[in-house]
Amino acid sequence: MQKTKFWLLSLLLILAMALVACGGGDEPAADETDTAAEDTTTTEEDMTTEEDMPEEDMADESDCTSEDVFCVGVVTDVGEIDDKSFNQSAWEGVQRAEAELGAQVDYIETSDAKDYGANIGLFADAGYDVIVTVGFALGEATLEAAATYPDIYFIGVDQFQGEAVDNVAGLIFSEDKAGFLAGALAGMLTETNTIAAVLGTDLVPPVVAFKEGYENGAEYVNPDINIISTYHPGGLDVAFTDPEWGASTAAQAIGQGADVIFGAGGKTGNGALIEVAGNDGLFCIGVDSDQWETVPEAHSCLVSSAMKLITPGVFDLISAAQDGSFPSGNFVGDVGLAPFHDFDATVSDEIKAQLDEINAGLQDGSISTGYPAE
Repeated sequence: MQKTKFWLLSLLLILAMALVACGGGDEPAADETDTAAEDTTTTEEDMTTEEDMPEEDMADESDCTSEDVFCVGVVTDVGEIDDKSFNQSAWEGVQRAEAELGAQVDYIETSDAKDYGANIGLFADAGYDVIVTVGFALGEATLEAAATYPDIYFIGVDQFQGEAVDNVAGLIFSEDKAGFLAGALAGMLTETNTIAAVLGTDLVPPVVAFKEGYENGAEYVNPDINIISTYHPGGLDVAFTDPEWGASTAAQAIGQGADVIFGAGGKTGNGALIEVAGNDGLFCIGVDSDQWETVPEAHSCLVSSAMKLITPGVFDLISAAQDGSFPSGNFVGDVGLAPFHDFDATVSDEIKAQLDEINAGLQDGSISTGYPAE
């Protein structure tokens, strides 16, 4: 098309010159001459741009199939990425990889457990380098995807690996130790000698570990204590996303005299914390992350949280994937109690000293959490 246009313009110019040479016709108006010149110049520039432009790398910076782009995706357990607990902690580890490692990151929220495999596949088919799957329930789907995509690294949060698979790392934690410390704190703070735990489903081993550790820790410091522990009655699809049930269960425990309540179950546990916060003079204990930062509605009761340091654990494994030192099998992350924040003066030096002593015993093995029961 451009060559044809150029030939026609050239023919018109030749004819015009012939007419001028023969003295025939009037001179064209000034604006007509300018227009013709401008059209000719533009056409030549267009041809130069298309034919003479050097080749350039056309890969999009967000193209995860490119070797130069490092991509990390998160597939959540049932629930939202901003659950102020488990999913959010994993996502924050991925966001740290974005900030410090230059990773391209994204997430997919799972609303139905039957979609685990499909959601993982969306990232895998897009060429992601690392896929983080959050929660015990995604374990089977993660291993199936790892077999299908051996060149992708998979990080399974709370997914114990019975056998090592080269491209899979299970990020696991000693929840029983974190729960034991939380229970010891509750056992030393209670004035009614009754404490409670509002929990997600017992279908998830880490939740059971939290519960057993909590009870045994409380009994370690207070053998006569009364403990009310309640699991959510639903399945994996609802047990961690039911703050109303968490609140009503916490209210029942308060009615039975509990003055310290441990909420361990995602949004379900958060509902319990917020319910406790609506009552004067009671304590609550969060889970997974320092929930002082994520559940401000519970500040009036939140003395501490039983932490699984998910964020640094996820980041460390992503870093290992990027530098070629990715471990297979199980990778054990750290646990501990969160700071006491506004309750630092309320928690006596004697309680703090005893917690430090218990933590040291848990680390060196001189104190057993009693989980799993022998």
